[in-house]
Amino acid sequence: MKILLPVDGSELSLHETRFALQLVRGGLKASFVLANVQAPASFYEIVTAQDPALIEDAALEAAEDLIAPSAQLLREAGVPFETAVVAGDPAHGMLELIEIHRCDMVLLGSRALGPWRRLIEGASVSRRLIDDAPVPVLLVKPPADEA
Repeated sequence: MKILLPVDGSELSLHETRFALQLVRGGLKASFVLANVQAPASFYEIVTAQDPALIEDAALEAAEDLIAPSAQLLREAGVPFETAVVAGDPAHGMLELIEIHRCDMVLLGSRALGPWRRLIEGASVSRRLIDDAPVPVLLVKPPADEA
C-alpha cells in the first residue's frame, strides 16, 4: 500500500509520521510519499527575481527542510519512502500527488478548526481531501495537549 503523508515540519506532522510508523509496526505493509506543498511565488517575487529558477530552488530547499524530520523517522525505522514537492493550493496539490504517485490512501493531521474559524477560513484542507480524494483519507487527531 502506498500512502501519501503530507508533512510540514511541524510537531503535528511528526505526530502523524509516528502514527504511520505505529501502523507499520502493527503489520501494515506500506511505503510512503512524504509530500510538501509550497505556496506559489508571489507577484512581487516573480517581478523582482533576477532568475525565476532561484524562486523554484528556494521553494524546493524549504520543502526539503520541512520534510527532513519525518524522513529521518522513516529512515531510522527502515520504512521505504519517497518525497514529493508541489507548489500551489495544498488540497489541489495533494490531489495531484495522489494521482501522480498512485497512492492508495492519505494520512494527514487535523487541526480541528472550530466552527467560527471554519466559517471565516472556509473548508479545511483535510475536509477538502475527504470530499474530493479518490482514495480513503485517514485523519490523525493532534495529541491531547495540542488539541
